[in-house]
Amino acid sequence: MLEPVVAREGFELVEVEHVVERGKMVLRLYIDTVPPGTKERGVTVDQCSVVSRLVSDVLDVEDVIGGAYALEVSSPGIFRPLTKPEHFDRAVGERVRVKTFEKIGDRKVFTGILAGRDGQNLQLRVDGVEHTLDLAQVAKANLEPLI
Repeated sequence: MLEPVVAREGFELVEVEHVVERGKMVLRLYIDTVPPGTKERGVTVDQCSVVSRLVSDVLDVEDVIGGAYALEVSSPGIFRPLTKPEHFDRAVGERVRVKTFEKIGDRKVFTGILAGRDGQNLQLRVDGVEHTLDLAQVAKANLEPLI
């Protein structure tokens, strides 16, 4: 329901969290932009504010979340989550961290360079060794820049 609203403003809805923090419900949206043909990303505080007002209006009209909650809209940051196949496509050549649901070989966490994506398979280079992971095996993934 929120993805089209965010997209109309020129942003991508990267991830949605609905969590309890300090005893209060929080609906957190992570938005981002990706100018065509580049890997540059980022949103400003003003852009987050605009999206927050629009999303708030939609949520008030649709009344899909029962009870009180806090709405937060922010950038996914430098450790950007990779939640969709196109996120992995944009991250090719970058350092990523991928956690799988179950062990593959002797590990569940793979940190290395994303060499590519072929359909449902990710090619990940970890310490010089190529690993192929099925997207269905991925529990969580994010960019893992060296800082």
